[in-house]
Amino acid sequence: MGIALFSFLVIFLLIASAGLILFYREAMLQRITAVTTDRPKPKGLMGTIHQTGLSLGTMVEQFERIMPKSKAEASVVQTRLIRAGYRNDSAIKLFYGAKFLTPLILCLLLVVTGLGHYSPVFLYGMALALGFLLPDFWLGNRIAARQARITRGLPDVLDLLVICVEAGLSLDQALQRTAQELHSTRPDLSDELGIVALEQSAGRPRADAWRNLAERTDVDSIRNLVSVLVQSEKFGTSIARTLRIHSDTLRTQRRQKVEEQAAKTTVKLVFPLVLFIFPSIFLVTLGPAVIIMMESFHKFLAH
Repeated sequence: MGIALFSFLVIFLLIASAGLILFYREAMLQRITAVTTDRPKPKGLMGTIHQTGLSLGTMVEQFERIMPKSKAEASVVQTRLIRAGYRNDSAIKLFYGAKFLTPLILCLLLVVTGLGHYSPVFLYGMALALGFLLPDFWLGNRIAARQARITRGLPDVLDLLVICVEAGLSLDQALQRTAQELHSTRPDLSDELGIVALEQSAGRPRADAWRNLAERTDVDSIRNLVSVLVQSEKFGTSIARTLRIHSDTLRTQRRQKVEEQAAKTTVKLVFPLVLFIFPSIFLVTLGPAVIIMMESFHKFLAH
């Protein structure tokens, strides 16, 4: 036990020393830059918050450099971050920094709380593995939540697009108008539609911009909508009628999904009934009879 704790402390001190060496060089460069460039520094509480943010950003960036990763892995992680709604350049650095810091924090919690004394090899191994996987689980949860919000808000977007197109606007203008109107109620879809409008304004073909939307969101309803719009543009059919039909189809699918979940409720209730409700019913109904029978047998055997 003592050897395991001593080994962990030695490894932690070595990592901390390496981090200090890396951070010292970055801190010196920041000081030199601050001296050579005369920038107004914020004072008081805002200045403290600003310096703390810079220090944390530098720390996470250095930890992100330590993490070994290939270009393919970084591309996959960046795609997942975009699907979760994080498009900043620092998002991937923060993600890899979290994958490096979270195992150390969990191991430090085991040392502080003393839980690591019971089974050090198993607990520290679980802390390292869980800390390394927690950022991935969190990111997957954020992606699923964002995709669910996009799926719920898509029929409203299609209805607004139909209104704009039938009012005389082109599809591109209707897209920009819809993105502006839904900024407060459907921010995820508003951001995605705004990106599509910007790509089209930059000269990208409409079909490619919509396909990029499907790749960014990775939602089946969005992929179906893109296919419908591309085919409608290719064959020259009415955009408003196509969007209206697709909106009705999405609402029908949503209603059928709710009915399916309601039908599954009876099957899902079997396990709580068997585990929690039936034992209490048996205890209430059969308990007195069992007590009376035990007392009767006790009196019979006593005679």
